[in-house]
Amino acid sequence: MSKQTPMMEQYLRIKEDYRDAFLFFRLGDFYEMFFDDAVVAARELEITLTKRDAAKANPIPMCGVPYHAAANYIKNLVEKGYKVAICEQVEDPKHAKGVVKREVVQLITPGTVMESNMLNEKENNYITSLSYFEDGTYAIVYNDLSTGESSIALVTDGWDAVIHELYNQPIKEIVVSSTLPDDHKQQLKDKLSVTLSYQDEVSFSGEYRVLFDHLNDERLVQAFSRLLNYVQHTQKRSLDHLQPAQIIELKQFLKLDMYSKRNLELTETIIKKGKHGSLLWVLDHTVTSMGSRLLKKWIERPLLRQNQIEERLDVVETFYNGFMERDSLREGLKSVYDLERLAGRIAFGNVNGRDLIQLKQSLSKIPELITVLKQFDSNQIDKITQSIESPNQLVGLLESSLVDNPPISVKDGSLIRDGYNETLDKYRDASKNGKQWIKELEKKEKVETKIKSLKVGYNRVFGYYIEVTKANLHLLPEGRYERKQTLTNAERYVTPELKEKEQLILEAEEKSVELEYELFLAIRNQLKAYIPELQKLAEVISKIDVLQSFATVSESNNYKRPEFVENNLQIKNGRHPVVEKVMKSGEFVPNDVFMDQHSNILLITGPNMSGKSTYMRQLALTVLMGQIGCFVPCERAELTIFDQIFTRIGAADDLVSGQSTFMVEMLEANHAISNATSNSLILLDEIGRGTSTYDGMALAQSIVEYIHNHIQAKTLFSTHYHELTTLDQTLSNLKNIHVRAEEYEDNVVFLHQIKDGAADESYGIHVAKLANLPSILIDRATTLLQDFENKEPKGNLVHENSASQLSFFAEEAAASQVKSVTKAEESIIGELKKLNLFDMTPLDAMNELNRLQKKLRK
Repeated sequence: MSKQTPMMEQYLRIKEDYRDAFLFFRLGDFYEMFFDDAVVAARELEITLTKRDAAKANPIPMCGVPYHAAANYIKNLVEKGYKVAICEQVEDPKHAKGVVKREVVQLITPGTVMESNMLNEKENNYITSLSYFEDGTYAIVYNDLSTGESSIALVTDGWDAVIHELYNQPIKEIVVSSTLPDDHKQQLKDKLSVTLSYQDEVSFSGEYRVLFDHLNDERLVQAFSRLLNYVQHTQKRSLDHLQPAQIIELKQFLKLDMYSKRNLELTETIIKKGKHGSLLWVLDHTVTSMGSRLLKKWIERPLLRQNQIEERLDVVETFYNGFMERDSLREGLKSVYDLERLAGRIAFGNVNGRDLIQLKQSLSKIPELITVLKQFDSNQIDKITQSIESPNQLVGLLESSLVDNPPISVKDGSLIRDGYNETLDKYRDASKNGKQWIKELEKKEKVETKIKSLKVGYNRVFGYYIEVTKANLHLLPEGRYERKQTLTNAERYVTPELKEKEQLILEAEEKSVELEYELFLAIRNQLKAYIPELQKLAEVISKIDVLQSFATVSESNNYKRPEFVENNLQIKNGRHPVVEKVMKSGEFVPNDVFMDQHSNILLITGPNMSGKSTYMRQLALTVLMGQIGCFVPCERAELTIFDQIFTRIGAADDLVSGQSTFMVEMLEANHAISNATSNSLILLDEIGRGTSTYDGMALAQSIVEYIHNHIQAKTLFSTHYHELTTLDQTLSNLKNIHVRAEEYEDNVVFLHQIKDGAADESYGIHVAKLANLPSILIDRATTLLQDFENKEPKGNLVHENSASQLSFFAEEAAASQVKSVTKAEESIIGELKKLNLFDMTPLDAMNELNRLQKKLRK
């Protein structure tokens, strides 16, 4: 490389320490980028790529963005997973000897953003550190820099458990050791779509050591140190809002693996990846952004301890019954801004005057909220109310110091209220009187010169001036005016008096603005002492908001409080909380669920589109809702507390990993049966459909038998393999249920009702007909189906490798001898076929079926 200029040498020296970030290098009014940074940034930001030293043999690629508009460019880069190092001038150019000194003042990364325009107000923005120890344990530290919260968990179940744990959290960046195996790094990128950063230093002795001194496990200490070292290195500023690390005991929460969270669409939908259509969308009737974030955390970590669940349900029930008081509570919460993130911005030093007015308005509402909460008759709510402290001193400070409508900028004045500071009042008085003197001067000059168009003006370059049009210059007295500027149609003058007054006015205004900024910084520093109090208040307000949200959604959707019992599960007229919201009122068909120690496995048959998957999902969502402390969508519910939920619902290829639908299906099934306990809930939908019929049937039956004999977990298993319905004869705790469907005028009608027993048909061709496949194709399929049903399968149709599976099914078929049908039974079957149930009332149909049943019993 050819010799660089001193400025470019400075750039390259700084860039060496920030190789994995865009270096925004401040040059005057622009942030400039050079070399590869410029090439990539120009492409990503869609800005012009230019060249520095274009006339030379090796010009340097270059692009830039205006510093006053940099925020949006930085936002775009960070949202794409990039890092941006902000390099500023740190000395006055007037005093610089040679190149102006520059330093990186902040490294902005996806996990460390603090500006509100770069954050989702209803979601945490976690940066995470991951540490591995020789005993096979992994330590995961979560930190939301915008709120200051930190938590830490130990994972002892291996690398796969780490991936499942991390997947369930809104992580934007993971800090790891550079020695983490490459395949692990790649999995983190592929499965979690996060930015990877590196920090090898795991010892910490700075002022923030107090945040983890309470941790008595060296693994936790090292893990937290890794994260803290990285955050300090990147942010280079006060972190007074960071809270002590809270230990997450993972065994205290219902475990949800990544498959279950995705398949159940808890916080986002599978297809559109949005909140609309998820469980979070239904339950989120929170008023504050703090409450919305807490709700999401609760959904991702349902409780296992019944006493904790019941405490939440008690509060929800009280809020549920107190409609008028709850409405007043919601109205009061609307005036509460994001206390958590306001506290973070105070500590971080990027809070402005308007932020502090929001803080004042929020805190002014606390006494009103306390009054409303005292109207509820509940010991639990009384405890919550007693924990709320109204920060009157802080409100008083903000009230006395800041104007009601301050500007966004904190450096241009007009922030501080009159009467707060005596010196500032004097400056303002001098400026105000000076400006009044200017007005009087203009009047006086107009009278004395008899020039009505004369005016006294001001601009930043020339200061104050007297402007006279050229047509009136002959009216000016000689020797009194000093020419300052010539315009096309006018001349501008000053007088000794005006120059003297100008100095006084500008000096007062300049000192006033400087003093206001100093006073604002002092106020902001005073507020830091209140940060712990604000964070505690935010925690309580968030909890109140989520619980009132549960009550609000329960009342509007007719949810009921669940009861918790041992081992049994009974739901009367249960509903899917999301599906019923997107359907028209009254269209959703509710269904019962009954499971006890004698029916741990429900084998579900029925055609596609009939509602099997909906039935399975609604059970899981009902369980989950109950264990986060919310009422549930049903007429009545007795629930058992599950330790884990496993799901395999829906088919999807994992193209990134090069895995087929069937491989993904087998991996998810294996994950469930390898980790489930007798206290788990397993939902398996159409296992075995990704391979040949006999392969799939053999695997499906083997999985059912394994769960029944070795796990005893409560399981919903849907299948199209009707041959499996005979398993209730050999598996004592398996029960057949089916989704009702009827044929009417050669069409299938889905009734979406769950009934005992096995389905008698799959209705696959009818479903194809509903999908408007060509009629010639439907006719051909119908003919083929009849042929298949009337013919014995030929041995050469099945691969030799399936011989053992075929012999298994042959033995099963031989073991179950089919009883011949009598002539009397044939007659009754004929009568049954002639019945047109759709032309009968339900009562007439029941009477007719009762008559036929009596004939069969004779």
